Amino acid sequence: MNSFKKITSILAFFLLTSLLIINGCGDKGGGTPPPAPNPCASKTITVTGTVVNTTTGVSNGSITVTGAGSTGFTYQLNTGAFQAGASFTGLAAGTYTVTAKDADGCTGSNTFTVTDPCAAKNITVTATIVNAGVGLSNGSITATATNSTGFTYQLNTGAFQASGAFTGLAVGTYNITAKDVDGCLKTQSFTVNDICAAKTITITATIVNAGTGLSNGSIAATASGSTGFTYQLNSGAFQASGTFTGLAVGSYNVTAKDLDGCLKTQSFTVNDICTAKTITVTATITSAGPAAGATNGSIAATASGSTGFTYQLNTGAFQASGTFNSLAAATYNVTAKDVDGCLKTQSFIVTADPCLGKTLTISAVTTGSDKCAPTGTGTITITAGGGSGFTYQLNTGTFQASNIFTGLAVNTYNIAAKDADGCIKTGTASVAAAAAGTNFTAVKAVLQTNCALSGCHSGSSPTGGLDFTVDCTIVNSWDRIKARAVDAPTSMPPAPNPQLSATDKQKILNWIAAGHGFTN
Repeated sequence: MNSFKKITSILAFFLLTSLLIINGCGDKGGGTPPPAPNPCASKTITVTGTVVNTTTGVSNGSITVTGAGSTGFTYQLNTGAFQAGASFTGLAAGTYTVTAKDADGCTGSNTFTVTDPCAAKNITVTATIVNAGVGLSNGSITATATNSTGFTYQLNTGAFQASGAFTGLAVGTYNITAKDVDGCLKTQSFTVNDICAAKTITITATIVNAGTGLSNGSIAATASGSTGFTYQLNSGAFQASGTFTGLAVGSYNVTAKDLDGCLKTQSFTVNDICTAKTITVTATITSAGPAAGATNGSIAATASGSTGFTYQLNTGAFQASGTFNSLAAATYNVTAKDVDGCLKTQSFIVTADPCLGKTLTISAVTTGSDKCAPTGTGTITITAGGGSGFTYQLNTGTFQASNIFTGLAVNTYNIAAKDADGCIKTGTASVAAAAAGTNFTAVKAVLQTNCALSGCHSGSSPTGGLDFTVDCTIVNSWDRIKARAVDAPTSMPPAPNPQLSATDKQKILNWIAAGHGFTN
């Protein structure tokens, strides 16, 4: 219809023009005809519309427009093709230009904005989580979304539901999606943990160790960090009490299980009650003897480190006393057993003592040592009794058959006599300084009277450096004394002192003949 009207208008325009030319109203000179009138000049075409916004991330917006101010409209979205329909769908969020074109090609346009209603929203999803028991699906997530309205909730890829509570959940991570009235979505991950992961259960125990070879130990376990505990020993049944009795030495696993089935296992060791004790056994031993095969030895044992001891000799019966008599020379094992049955064995040796019952004696006769001799001249003669086959020892020397020790200086000596059975008797003997001999004493008196005079052989500067008031100077000068007092009688004493008498000279000769020593 519109096209027909347009064609009619054009034909009318050409007909009118022809009439004007015929009637002389045109350019007589054959010039340019006047321009055709603009059909759009008198038109004001407007475009209005309705916008349907998108949902989050989805191209589901639309614009439906209406053209006004003319007729025969077609519509164009942005730079797309014109279409007869006035609706544009499948639109993402954005700004769009819609153009309306009428039958004369006259156009009008308007701008429309498709918005995402979710873009301005800050939806958050929080949740209260109940963790799951061991091996159970009894956990839950109760989700709550905020910052919009009309929420429904989805667990993982399940259906949306009005409630944000999801129950019957096992341990794991779950995605909760909240969708509001505009279809805006928010997804948040939440984890249902094992309910035991947040618990710190500990087990302590009081242990009573077991006696040797007995099953009388116990473990009294106590768990903390939760409630409602039951207890298991190794792989046995769970029980309300944490006490386990009748236990032998060994390691045991105690498991505590709480009200939620959370488990904690701890190892405990029941030791031999004796391992914590340090028992020692000492003894006083009496040897057997003196006769070979004698059985008069004894062991008197005493144990310490515990209480209630009884004693056993070798494999005999236990007895209250630690004393064992009538023993021959041998090695014996003494075992002490305390009130808990803890044992300690110690070996002791009863020796054969051939000296037992013997009364050895020792004595000594000494001679003094010449103080002026270059080496000691003293002697010790030992006499032993109470045995036979004696050998003799001086200080730490070797035993010798002779009982006489010579060449000894002034000192006190340790002496010992050992008989044929090896029995030893010890003592001491002192060697004193020997007394001056009679000949030496006579010569010293002669010299003191005649030669140890002031300015001669005495004082701080004696003649020849010889001080005859010193005994050993006299001994060491015997040959000088003979030469000057006997062989050359005028030399000593020097003139004008009188010479020695024949008697005094003979005293000197008698001393020299006797050995010219201090003891001669």
